[in-house]
Amino acid sequence: MAESQQQPELQAKLQQLDHELEEGDITRKGYEKRRTMIMSQFMSPQQIGQLTEGLRVHNAETSSYGRGRGGNNGSEMEDGGYGDFTAGPYAQQGYDPSMSPGSDGQRDPYTLGHGGGGAPAFSLQPATPGFGDMGPPSQVQRFQEQQLGMHRERQTSYGSYGGVAGSGRPQSAGSQYSSNNGTMVNSDYAFNPDNKPQDQQQHQQGWTSPDGGDSRRSTMLGDSQGYFSDFTATQMMDDRAQDSYGGPQRYSAGEAFSPTAAIPPPLSQLPTAPIHQLPLEPRDVPFAVYDPHNNNIPMSQFDNIGAVLRHRGKMQARQPAYWIVDSKGKEVSSITWEKLTSRAEKVAQLIRDKSNLYRGDRVALVYRDIETIDFAIALLGCFIAGVVAVPINNVDDYQKLSLLLTTTQAHLALTTDNNLKIFQRDISAQKLKWPPGVEWWKTNEFGSYHPKKKEENQPLQVPDLAYIEFSRAPTGDLRGVVLSHRTIMHQMACLSAMVSTIPKGNEDKDTFSANLRTAEGAYMVPRSSKSEIILSYLDPREGCGLILGVLLGVYGGHTTVWLESKTVDTPGMYANLITKYRATLLVADYPGLKRAAYNYQQDPMATRNFTKKMEPNFSCLKLCLIDSLTVDTEFHEILADRWLRPMRNTRARELVAPMLCLPEHGGMIISVRDWLGGEERMGCPLSIMQDEESEDEPESPATGNGGNNYSSLLGGGANEKKRGLLGGKRRRTELSEVLLDKESLKTNEVVVLAMGEEARKRANEPGTVRAGAFGYPLPDATLALVDPETNLLCPPFTVGEIWVDSPSLSGGFWALPKHTETIFHARPYHFVEGSPTPVLVEPEFLRTGLLGCVIEGKVFVLGLYEDRIRQRVEWVEHGAHEIEHRYFFVQHLVFTVMKTVPKIYDCSAFDAHVNGEYLPIILIETQAASTAPTTTGGPPRQLDIPFLDSLSERVMEVLYQEHHLRVYCVMMTAPSTLPRVVKNGRRDIGNMLCRKEFDNGNLPCVHVKFGVERAVQNLPLGDDPAGGVWSPLSSQVRQDMLALHADKQYSGVDHREVVIDDRTSTPLNQFSNIHDLLQWRVSRQAEELSYCTIDGRGREGKGVNWKKFDLKVAGVAQYLKNKVKIQAGDHLLLMYTHSEDFVYAVHACICLGAIAVPMAPIDSNRLSEDAPALLHMMADFRIKAVLVNADVDALLKQKAVSQHLKQSALILKVHIPPTYNTTKPPKQSHGCRELGLTIRPAWIAAGYPVIVFTYWTPDQRRIAVQLGHSNIMALCKVQKETCQMTSTRPVLGCVRSTMGLGFLHTCIMGIFLASPTYLVSPVDFAGNPNILFQTISRYKIKDTYATAQMLDHAIGHNAGKTTPLLELKNLMISTEQRPRMDVYNRVRMAFAQSGLDRTAINTIYSHVLNPMVASRSYMCIEPIELYLDPHSLRRGLVVPVDPDQEPFALMMQDSGMVPVSTQISIVNPETNHLCLVGEYGEIWVQSEANAHSFYGTTDAFDTERFNGRTVDGDPSARYMRTGDLGFLHNVSRPIGPGGNMVDMQVLFVLGSIGETFEVCGLQHFPMDVETSAERAHRAIAKGGCAIFQAGSLLVLIAEVRTRAFLASLVPVIVNAVLNEHQLVLDIVAFVALGDFPRSRLGEKQRGKILASWVSRKMRTIAQFSIRDPDAEGSVGTVVPEDGYGRRGSTHSGAAGGSLRRATLTGGSSLRNVESVTHMPLSEEPPIMEGEPLTLQTTNHGHARHDSQTTYGDGMDDRGTTRSDVTPTNETHRPTQMQLNTTLDYSPVEPTSFDSPDSLHRHQQAPTSGSMMGGRDEYQMQATYAPGDDFDFGTHHEREPEPAQGSTPSTYLDYRPVSPTLGLHAVGDGGAGGRGGGLRVANHSRQESDDWKKDALRSLSFR
Repeated sequence: MAESQQQPELQAKLQQLDHELEEGDITRKGYEKRRTMIMSQFMSPQQIGQLTEGLRVHNAETSSYGRGRGGNNGSEMEDGGYGDFTAGPYAQQGYDPSMSPGSDGQRDPYTLGHGGGGAPAFSLQPATPGFGDMGPPSQVQRFQEQQLGMHRERQTSYGSYGGVAGSGRPQSAGSQYSSNNGTMVNSDYAFNPDNKPQDQQQHQQGWTSPDGGDSRRSTMLGDSQGYFSDFTATQMMDDRAQDSYGGPQRYSAGEAFSPTAAIPPPLSQLPTAPIHQLPLEPRDVPFAVYDPHNNNIPMSQFDNIGAVLRHRGKMQARQPAYWIVDSKGKEVSSITWEKLTSRAEKVAQLIRDKSNLYRGDRVALVYRDIETIDFAIALLGCFIAGVVAVPINNVDDYQKLSLLLTTTQAHLALTTDNNLKIFQRDISAQKLKWPPGVEWWKTNEFGSYHPKKKEENQPLQVPDLAYIEFSRAPTGDLRGVVLSHRTIMHQMACLSAMVSTIPKGNEDKDTFSANLRTAEGAYMVPRSSKSEIILSYLDPREGCGLILGVLLGVYGGHTTVWLESKTVDTPGMYANLITKYRATLLVADYPGLKRAAYNYQQDPMATRNFTKKMEPNFSCLKLCLIDSLTVDTEFHEILADRWLRPMRNTRARELVAPMLCLPEHGGMIISVRDWLGGEERMGCPLSIMQDEESEDEPESPATGNGGNNYSSLLGGGANEKKRGLLGGKRRRTELSEVLLDKESLKTNEVVVLAMGEEARKRANEPGTVRAGAFGYPLPDATLALVDPETNLLCPPFTVGEIWVDSPSLSGGFWALPKHTETIFHARPYHFVEGSPTPVLVEPEFLRTGLLGCVIEGKVFVLGLYEDRIRQRVEWVEHGAHEIEHRYFFVQHLVFTVMKTVPKIYDCSAFDAHVNGEYLPIILIETQAASTAPTTTGGPPRQLDIPFLDSLSERVMEVLYQEHHLRVYCVMMTAPSTLPRVVKNGRRDIGNMLCRKEFDNGNLPCVHVKFGVERAVQNLPLGDDPAGGVWSPLSSQVRQDMLALHADKQYSGVDHREVVIDDRTSTPLNQFSNIHDLLQWRVSRQAEELSYCTIDGRGREGKGVNWKKFDLKVAGVAQYLKNKVKIQAGDHLLLMYTHSEDFVYAVHACICLGAIAVPMAPIDSNRLSEDAPALLHMMADFRIKAVLVNADVDALLKQKAVSQHLKQSALILKVHIPPTYNTTKPPKQSHGCRELGLTIRPAWIAAGYPVIVFTYWTPDQRRIAVQLGHSNIMALCKVQKETCQMTSTRPVLGCVRSTMGLGFLHTCIMGIFLASPTYLVSPVDFAGNPNILFQTISRYKIKDTYATAQMLDHAIGHNAGKTTPLLELKNLMISTEQRPRMDVYNRVRMAFAQSGLDRTAINTIYSHVLNPMVASRSYMCIEPIELYLDPHSLRRGLVVPVDPDQEPFALMMQDSGMVPVSTQISIVNPETNHLCLVGEYGEIWVQSEANAHSFYGTTDAFDTERFNGRTVDGDPSARYMRTGDLGFLHNVSRPIGPGGNMVDMQVLFVLGSIGETFEVCGLQHFPMDVETSAERAHRAIAKGGCAIFQAGSLLVLIAEVRTRAFLASLVPVIVNAVLNEHQLVLDIVAFVALGDFPRSRLGEKQRGKILASWVSRKMRTIAQFSIRDPDAEGSVGTVVPEDGYGRRGSTHSGAAGGSLRRATLTGGSSLRNVESVTHMPLSEEPPIMEGEPLTLQTTNHGHARHDSQTTYGDGMDDRGTTRSDVTPTNETHRPTQMQLNTTLDYSPVEPTSFDSPDSLHRHQQAPTSGSMMGGRDEYQMQATYAPGDDFDFGTHHEREPEPAQGSTPSTYLDYRPVSPTLGLHAVGDGGAGGRGGGLRVANHSRQESDDWKKDALRSLSFR
């Protein structure tokens, strides 16, 4: 304080200030602010910096940016301080900035802005409270500061230096857009009424906001809030940021930077001086704005445009206000200021008097662009009337019009008579409705306002809002931006000030500055022109066209000439109109100017001779304002030198002024070239090397070169010296150009290679980007560069998003408070030295969405945020894995493509966020993609696919070579078909609209090519990519991860040794078979009801008591014994409809010792499937007789059925056994025991079959399971005890009565329980689903069985809703796989009215070997939902996650708990070790109810299925292996007594091992991938996707509802699969709706889909390849017909390609039908180039050969490299069959061989894949597909094989058979990448006697 002690005056002021603080008269922040201001008057900034803690502020003249922040950039940033107390025209010691020259101590009331002397400094607030003593000032603090007079000092947007928070933006009362107080309430703007003398405030009615605020924050609803607060508080309050503005489509999908959540780095790692480019301070206008027509009238005395208009109507009454010129250059209308004012007053009068609207209500303005005068009248009339105008610029868009009227609640619409007629006609033609509640007025019929004598105009009482401008965001969403009168006046004042300082070109005649004024404010130099002539063709109803074409003209009294945009298309017309009207200001855009300039270049005389009356003369032009977001520097040279200068304008280069507007935010201008000066106050370096320039130019920037440098030329001229990067001092008013390094821009760095003239010379250098500046920011604007991802202020020379704060900007969106807060009131962060926590920068900014940089204080824009493409790059440096993003601007890419690649009409690009990275997508419009007929009425033109493919590839190569951009995909469309946005009457491709349509799959693309190999990088790998998820290595990794979880996964077991009959208390265990129990029921309760059938109308049939039931059974048995000659052990096929006859036949077979084979009746509509199945069963099971009832007998005797069966039997050489109708057997008077029909002891022996269940997969593959008497009794026991079934409640039998639980409930359970059984036919249920629920309700059924399909059918017919189901306690819904997620909720909602308890809806996990493995029955809780991490699941781990945190979490529902006498263990299917908690494995079941064997097979593989033994478990425990994957999970629920928690262990089923497939060592479930693909687009049918592996290719077939533009669906599907599953598809094929193979129950027939696709029988609409076959890293290959060259995503039609089969040799395979695991895998070796694809048949019978599991990728068992990595077996070279390969695809892996010997060696390489497979668990048992002979060839499966290095326990391979060996259906062998190409083979029909020995040799049993 030595300095202060030497200055008594300073010391006295500081002591006084300390006293005020001690007395509490001032807050701490106010104290610091006052102290700083006092010291700034007596001390230099350097001295203040030594005394002040916190942020250091540097003098722009003497201190450097680098030295101030640790000297890091001292050499580059010399003389570049970011805050200057002494800069400016009044910078002198002791100067009081509140005193203006000549004001005698009074503040100049007309001074706009600083008055030149404010202290631009920044208030930085920590993000966390309690950090120091800094924090956001409270309301009380701000009030105290205002009351203490702190507002007398002008505050910038950043408050003041020294940690004093600047005042926040004032908010309007009740404004939902505001969150804190005003920031600019203390600004000394000339039209701030609070700071003006009292006598001037009477002219400012309606200006002051309720809180006295004066900034863009107060431009919201204001005092009009009270009239529609109910609307604004509720309208559109939903958070739509995700799909619109501010969502991931504008800003990145990553979360916003949160300083409070960010973990601070260690203090030792903090930079010594964090570098940020601090926001640029406002320059401010150093003079007041006066009326151009009267220098004595300050414009600050007008509060709004309405007041200005009245002034114009009086003072410039006869001067023209508007001229309207049509497209032919003719004047169509004009109006004077007097007439304009009069008509506007008339509109205002009618609105006030006739409309019943309140002040602030909205009024729609519906006018066409040519009706500019009517529009201006209506707009200004609304301003005068005090209502809020809503301009609607697209009159023809009815949807938009209706939306805007509804959104704004506008009840009055102003339009013209012509518009209204057209509107009425269009609405009638389109049969639309008029917008309700809207009154339409025709303003062109209103006339003028003629006030009576002595009557003065009513005083203006306007609301805060002036108008709401609706515009479309880049996403296409409509948003209204609210503009207040205060905002308009701020903007108009700035623009008028800038226009008034435009040099005239005659400054060299007089050295006196034309801007200097007298003390009274008058100009010293007389003004030559009072007003301007504004010539514009921009849309006057929106954006800058409205601001410059309507509002600026009123504000300055300028004449506006408006042209149609088509005018510039006519050569010479635009120049002629400029000359005719002597225009001084042009308002244009680049497309229009380019058209005019290029027309002149092509034919100059057309312009010069356009009219004979005059020659083009642009000498009057002062400025050419160009509306644009980016600067086209190359065109500027053409515009200035080749168009403006030849038209006699000597200031040609100074005319060019690109104008940066914000079309999404009201069209406000934020940067344009001006001559205002004051750039020294921005606080940024004005030259890259100011220190060197300072040596040459010793004077300060404020005084050098004669003031404001008005005499500069634009970028050069005859007198300009040639300068390099470090040359002499450039004039600051020139339009700067820089040459930037392209590579540096990719990392957001700005490296300036050259500037000015040198930049123009070096513009064509490779690796450079030429950029132009708009100019300095608006004088009253604060501009910051912010990282859009983190909201941190950017370092200098870095690309960032431009954030701006200005009173001239809008305050927010209409009725979108969340978006307003995000976009209009954003807060950047800033790191300060020594602190790990970022602090807030005080002001709130508007996020413009523009990316650019600031060089020498000027704004350079590179493009929109949406137009920047990101791409991740990875590399390893010094052993560390580095990841960065590279950034590319779309306009640079488009420029490269358009310049380099021929035959392209237009181009666009964007990136899609997929799988955690941004993937670039290029859209090309080319005539080659058009199918339009070449002649009128001609046929559509065929696409040249090879040319489109080469064009796509060329685009990818060019972008990679020029920009190193790895393109993800290129999409081709016809010209002018991509979504477009309309700007100034022109249509440009809308990037965000394209992205939106791309995500929706709606782009009209006809061709797509992918570059997956280059673009997609982050594909995951498993722990053992070669061995798979079950390999010992992967298993060990999981074991190590779960070492802390020592618990193994196995369930408890509830043994029930004794089952008591509740009727007689007799132990039912003493009955060894169901027939003996039946006889006991007959003897004990002969007259009680046993069976009753319910007919189709719900009526009871004639009931059957137990005695009669016994007689019926005896009658059928005697008939079979005597007539059919049935003996014990004979096979009888039971084909019955659901009836009592079926039950009689079953029990008759049991008492005769015959083997019953129930089978559902064949379907006459699906004979191609059912007839082969029936015949194969007859042959395979040696059926002696077919038992039928009358209905089936009639069916079989139908001509079509009988002939089909006979012909098929003849071909197959199958004998059809006789058919017997047992409906009316001979009557018997004696029961079974009296007739001697008893069970022999041998029949109950283990292994003796009683019933054979035949299950059929959706692919019509048969699985036969035999049940003995012990199995049947055990099933009944488990069912009774688990479901707590008693004899008091009857049993219901309905569906699937031939197998599983349906058979049990229909035929057995009634006998076991001694309860009656009611039968409802499935046929009757299908016709009237209510029958089932009426029966359940009427007979109080407690437990019943159903399927998801029948419940779907019932719900679809609204059945059961009115039937009470209170007595139904256990509705068992059987599922053989993972439970469907929707079933429970749908059933619960459908039957809620009927009283069905939600805990009565229970899923049960059924298996072909045990119909109830797990059950939810009587758990008394709703299904347990678990969300699993999909990434962990693919590695074999079970990790529950929060679905809110993991968007792609897999939702699972449990399958219940184990029933009685059942235990479940989760076992690693390869090592046979019990899985630990936290991983999943194969479900092994130990239960009395398990079946003991498949029927008709002695295969060791099948035998092993029933002999599962764990390595680390109970060695005596014998399990049945389900082949399904799942896990056990423990949960607790409050279901105990008193709400106590009860622990439960439930089973979750994931799916069949046979259905999984592996890619890169990760396991995938096809149903999940298919679900993702089906959700990707609405055109894909539900359940219409199938994915499978074809060798190494991953193929997806999709059933679609459309045929148009299928290419646009491909990226959507590929992205969905890649994003959710990290899988890259190889081929996507589409089939038409109805061509997707499905079973009769609507299930996917995966085997048929695969076989038909492989054999070219599938009728595909189109087929696309995704991967490039020759690219590095490509997993699969697709071979074209013309060799193995590179191919793009061509697609093939449905024509061509058939499988030509050779005649098969050998006898019928029906003589020996066994498990498909007997059938060998034989594959053809890889095919050489040009060789036809062959189908291979093996003639070695069912020979099974030794094989070994290999875990090496491409290695055989000897460790040598194999060129084919497909699973193969040792086979001899078979007879080849030709396959037509003329289609576009031949999915064969291209492998070349040197010689036939090498081919033979490769063929014999014994390899095998991991456990993959096809359809479901059915395909893993004894299966046979009888339809193979007719449909798609015979299917095979490889033998099981021992795992290498594993225990002696057998490794079972559950892969189902594949119709193409080596071409695996989802999981049909071949773990991803280890299979080879496409192999098709048919097994031999010959028998082999040694197959059993071969099989046994290849297995090792424990």
